[in-house]
Amino acid sequence: MNKVFLLISVLLLSGCQSAVQSDEYQSMTPKIDVYNFFDGRVHAWGIVQNRNGELVQRFKVDINGSVDGDGRLVLDERFNYGYGDGVKHRVWTISKSGNGYIGSAPDIATTAMGTIYGNALRWQYEMDLPVDDTTYRVVFDDWMWAFDNCSLMNRSYIKKFGFVVAEVTIFMKNMDSKRGCTGGLH
Repeated sequence: MNKVFLLISVLLLSGCQSAVQSDEYQSMTPKIDVYNFFDGRVHAWGIVQNRNGELVQRFKVDINGSVDGDGRLVLDERFNYGYGDGVKHRVWTISKSGNGYIGSAPDIATTAMGTIYGNALRWQYEMDLPVDDTTYRVVFDDWMWAFDNCSLMNRSYIKKFGFVVAEVTIFMKNMDSKRGCTGGLH
C-alpha cells in the first residue's frame, strides 16, 4: 500500500512541473526580443503530438506582425493544416509588461503571461480546446528560444490537471530581407 501511495505521489508531483527549467537560459544569447522578431512577416511550421507521441496535426502558419499606435504588438496568424484540423485565424495583441509580456486573443480564455529568461520566453495561458464533440479547458506552457534575429523555436506543453496531454513543436522564421532573414538558419 505504501509503495502504491509513493508511486502516485511521485507521478502527481512530476506532472505539475514544467519540463523546462528557466534559470539555465538567463545568460544565453541572443536575448529574445518578441517585438523585434515578430515585426513583419514570419513563416512558421510545426506538429502536434498526443501524450503517446503520435502525430495528430501538422501545420503551417503565416504571421503578419505590426506595432499599433498604442505600442502593442499585433500578430495576425493564418493557419493551414496538412494533417488534422484546428483554428484557421487568430489575432494576438501583446504588450510589454515588466520583464516580459502580456497578451490576449479572442479564442484564448485567460490573459497570456510571458517572462523573459535570456534567450528564452515562457508564455502561459489557458484555452478552451475543442476535441471532437467536447471542449476542454487546457493550460498552454510555451517555451520559445531565439536562435538569432531571424529564427525562433517554440515548444508547447498542453496540460490538463497538471499533466501533459499533448506537445506542440513550432519553428519560426522572420522573412524580413532587410535584416538578412532569407533562406535557412543563420
